[in-house]
Amino acid sequence: MPSKILVVDDEDSICNMVKLHLQTEGYLVYAASDSDEAAAALSNQPALILLDINMPEVDGLELCRKIRNHVDCPIVFLTSRVTEQDKIIGFRAGGDDYITKPFSLAELTARVEAHLRRENRARHSGNTRMFGSLFIDYAGRCVYCSEQIIPFSKKEFDIIEFLSLNAGQVFDRERIYERLWGYDAEGNSDIPKEHIRRIRLKLAQVTDKNYIETVWGCGYKWIS
Repeated sequence: MPSKILVVDDEDSICNMVKLHLQTEGYLVYAASDSDEAAAALSNQPALILLDINMPEVDGLELCRKIRNHVDCPIVFLTSRVTEQDKIIGFRAGGDDYITKPFSLAELTARVEAHLRRENRARHSGNTRMFGSLFIDYAGRCVYCSEQIIPFSKKEFDIIEFLSLNAGQVFDRERIYERLWGYDAEGNSDIPKEHIRRIRLKLAQVTDKNYIETVWGCGYKWIS
């Protein structure tokens, strides 16, 4: 079954061009020109969302924030904004990547393929994964290093599971907190920071590799 892609852009020429091109590449493509149409199209459960930032009324950043807790698929921004601060804002909103306008269709296709390959690997990775000497048993909720079990609390393992299953992706503290504690939970984004500090201390006792990297100004990512 072809992968489903949602293209959200208020410029009809770009939206139609991208849609037609991706259809020729074998994808099932849905198009939306504003936030309302995009929200309705989420019922199709897209495998990836291409989202324009500069849209009227509700822009792409705000739309991303609204839907990020309800969709797990990659969200790739289409934008002419290229500054480092713009990228930081986009990552914090829940985006996974940027494609700057004007872009080539060849680059667009390559980015889409790369994200879908990574998602496919994550889905078919089974209940265990190895990262160097680190072995994670997701079903048993255990982490081993050189056959030595490392004791983690429930929330510590939740963070390890979330980050490692999305290795290479950057998540800020707010998104980690909302994802693992719930949107309406009492507390703040400093809680994941403290849990990650504890995780690092426990890992440092058995390995010299830093598996959770701080991306300054953006958040954290798991190093595969």
